Amino acid sequence: MNFMSIIWIFILISALQPALQKRVQEMLRQRKIDEIERARGSRVILLVHRQETMSFLGFPLMRYIDVQDSEQVLRVIDATDPNTPIDLVLHTPGGLVLAATQISRALKAHKGGVRVLVPHYAMSGGTLMALAADEIVMNRHAVLGSVDPQIGQAAAASILAAVARKPVAEVDDETLIQADMAQKAIEQVTVEATALLASHMQQNEARELGERLASGHWTHDYPISSAEARMMGLPVSTDMPDSVMQLMQLYPQPANKKGGVEYLPRKAP
Repeated sequence: MNFMSIIWIFILISALQPALQKRVQEMLRQRKIDEIERARGSRVILLVHRQETMSFLGFPLMRYIDVQDSEQVLRVIDATDPNTPIDLVLHTPGGLVLAATQISRALKAHKGGVRVLVPHYAMSGGTLMALAADEIVMNRHAVLGSVDPQIGQAAAASILAAVARKPVAEVDDETLIQADMAQKAIEQVTVEATALLASHMQQNEARELGERLASGHWTHDYPISSAEARMMGLPVSTDMPDSVMQLMQLYPQPANKKGGVEYLPRKAP
């Protein structure tokens, strides 16, 4: 074997290594999912947007809930026996209202019971889906968020607040159109959230909390802790299974994105 053959073998191994690593990760995830399903007798679905900081040609790209996600989740729910419980693991910054609404309605209609597990965070549309669950299991440091709709780059509630501070004659037509869309969007999400919350509390309480979550009471990235969520009346527990946290470790960030955290692994006492 000459030197050039060694070089080509090295190049071939380097090219195949990412694909092999990905395949190994997929096999480990499937094994862990099967373990959780057997222990719970449930159907496990994961909606994990782990690669939040991907980039293409130097421009950041965000992973979020989209129609492709809703199509896949709806297919799994449809293929699941109506009497089989569903465990939905959520790790997402949110996404399209349409996609999140479709998933939340399908979860709500499932007869076998739905448990949403939040290892780290489920913001915006992720929170909307969590409202459809019979039980929300959060890691003790995990957070939910508000479900107030966004119009373009601005919060719908902020657009309405800005328009309200000026005489109509001083507001351009495009902003007035955005304000009209913002008002409709807030009402639509409020109705959706209220319908999901109605099974956990009285109708008037559900409407009040739905308005609070959808109307811009907080900034869009406000973190709602498990304790605060319980105070709101949500069916929240912090009994997060170790197997779910172990499963999340099998969704690493991209290899070209180095984190700033380092530590020596320690065995549990």
